[in-house]
Amino acid sequence: MKPLPTLRQLRYLVTVAETLHFGRAADSCLVTQSTLSAGIQELENLLRVRLLERRTKRQVVLTPLGEEIVARARRILADAEALVDAAAVAAEPLSGPLRLGVIPTIGPYVLPRALPAVRETYPDLKLFLREDQTARLLEQLSDGRLDVALLALPYATGDLETLPLWDEDVVVAAPADHPFAALDRVPEEALAGEDVLMLEDGHCLREHSLQACSLTRRPGANESFQATSLNTLVQMVGNGLGVTLLPRSAVPVEVGRGAPVVVRELEAARAARTVALCWRPGAARRRDFSLLAALLKRHAPEKAVLRPDR
Repeated sequence: MKPLPTLRQLRYLVTVAETLHFGRAADSCLVTQSTLSAGIQELENLLRVRLLERRTKRQVVLTPLGEEIVARARRILADAEALVDAAAVAAEPLSGPLRLGVIPTIGPYVLPRALPAVRETYPDLKLFLREDQTARLLEQLSDGRLDVALLALPYATGDLETLPLWDEDVVVAAPADHPFAALDRVPEEALAGEDVLMLEDGHCLREHSLQACSLTRRPGANESFQATSLNTLVQMVGNGLGVTLLPRSAVPVEVGRGAPVVVRELEAARAARTVALCWRPGAARRRDFSLLAALLKRHAPEKAVLRPDR
C-alpha cells in the first residue's frame, strides 16, 4: 500500500497557502513553527515534489504544482469534515460548528433578525460567519472553507445546490429635496436622467438593480460614483450626489440613521433578487440547511415574498 499524506499534513499545507507565512500558519494550527515546518517537509518528501518556495525564513510562495496540490488538499479535508458532519447530523440537528457565508447586501439586514432565534432554537450550534462578495463565497464553498452561503439569485452557481427563500424588490433613495420626494412612485424612465449611484463591480446587487429597472451602464449616469457598501451609498445620496437603488430590507437600517434621504417605490415594482441558501451537492448536512432555511424564512424582512417550501 502506498504511503499516504495525513490529514494533519494537508491541514498544515492549506493553512500555509492561506497565510503564506510559517509563523501565522503555525499560530492558526496551534503548533510550533518547527512542528509545522517538519510536517510540510515530510509531505514534500512523501510526494517527492517541492510545494513551497521559501522567500525568507518565514515567508513562502506556492509552486505551480503546490497550488494544484493545495486545491486537492482542500477537497480532501472538506470530504473528511463531511464524514464527521454526517455522523453529527445523525445524532442531533443543527449542532456543532457551521460555517455560514453571507453577502454584505444581505447579512446586516437579515441576520440580526434571525440569529437570536437561531441561538435560542439550536443552542448547541456554533455558527462561524464570513461576509464577502458572491464570487468569493462560492469559491470558498466549493473548496470546503464554507458549509453553506446566504446569497442572492440570479447568479451562476455552477453545480452547487440552491434553496430559494424569498423574493425582494428594490426601492429608490433620493435626497430629501429631490423632485422624487414629491412623488408617490418613481417611473422607471425617470431614472434615465439621474446620476444613479451604484455599488462597485463584484456586488451582485448592482446587476440585480440594473436589471430590475431596465437600466444600462451609461458612464454619464450610472458610473459617476461607485461604493463598497449600502451605507456609503445612502450617505452620498444624503449629500446630494445622486439617487440610488436599495433592497427593501436595507431601508430600516440604512435610511433610519438620520441621513436626509427619502425612499420611494418604483412605479412598476417587481422582484429584483431572490435570497437563497447555497451548498455543495450531496452535502451531508442538507437536513440542517433545510432547518436553517425554515428559520430564516420565519424571520424574513417585511414585505418579502416567501418562496414555497420544498
